Amino acid sequence: MELILSLVSMLILVICVLVGVAFLTLLERKVLGYIQIRKGPNKVGLMGIPQPFCDAIKLFSKEQTYPLVSNYLCYYFSPIFSLFLALTTWLCVPLLVKLYSFDLGILFFLSCTSLGVYTVMVAGWSSNSNYALLGGLRAVAQTISYEVSLALVMMSFIMMIGSFNLLDFFYYQKYMWFFFFMMPLALVWFASCLAETNRTPFDFAEGESELVSGFNVEYSSGGFALIFLAEYASILFMSMLFSLIFLGGNIFELMFYLKLSLISFLFIWARGTLPRFRYDKLMFLAWKCFLPFSLNYLIFFLGFKVFLLIYL
Repeated sequence: MELILSLVSMLILVICVLVGVAFLTLLERKVLGYIQIRKGPNKVGLMGIPQPFCDAIKLFSKEQTYPLVSNYLCYYFSPIFSLFLALTTWLCVPLLVKLYSFDLGILFFLSCTSLGVYTVMVAGWSSNSNYALLGGLRAVAQTISYEVSLALVMMSFIMMIGSFNLLDFFYYQKYMWFFFFMMPLALVWFASCLAETNRTPFDFAEGESELVSGFNVEYSSGGFALIFLAEYASILFMSMLFSLIFLGGNIFELMFYLKLSLISFLFIWARGTLPRFRYDKLMFLAWKCFLPFSLNYLIFFLGFKVFLLIYL
């Protein structure tokens, strides 16, 4: 009975995430439209609300094409694994039903995001296209670089709260949000999240100006839709994690989901406002700025904990 209940809960969670992704794409198109002083999608239904579902039907009903010289099995399965990993990361969310909220939630999140690199790399390599391969290589270098600072920021929190469980962030922020006394760390985390999810100004894997469309250039219909869904599911998850870690983390109230929507809006706002970075600047930012910064914070928290243990 418990197994059936957990499977049903998991299914509901996946459906809710996919519906959230659908409306996030609508929000993005609307916001970008208003930033560029034009209307977003507004023809289908009331104010274009059913538009994402129409797009999904169109994409999945189109003919699936694939390059003759591609490595077919890898090419076919990498978008599926990409979406699977993006949805699997949601299992460590400490929901009210305590779905799979386990003590090593942070470790599970880091493992899933690390595996996400391989799907992009395989998608780029198996297409057997120069542009796709270059996009895949860029994405791998970028993701690995920013994962280091992301993991170190997480390590600082693990040192501070002394736990790998995401639910503990809720208990420790009962009286004050972490955002107020860790604002620099929050900004580093947000920038790393942008880089981790291949978003503007770090969207080098999809550098349209020089790589046509990056690692997904050979994908059409369903394959492209799955890559797209995986990207937006990870954006939603990163927004949720930001709200959980820095903005109170009370996942049991409506305000939490408004904060999540605000962070998702910031992702879109960054896309509408900022131009793409230069590639060497991207690497400089990761290794020369974020890495020393997050290491310093880690050592600071470590020293702080030792000080508390000795003197209190």
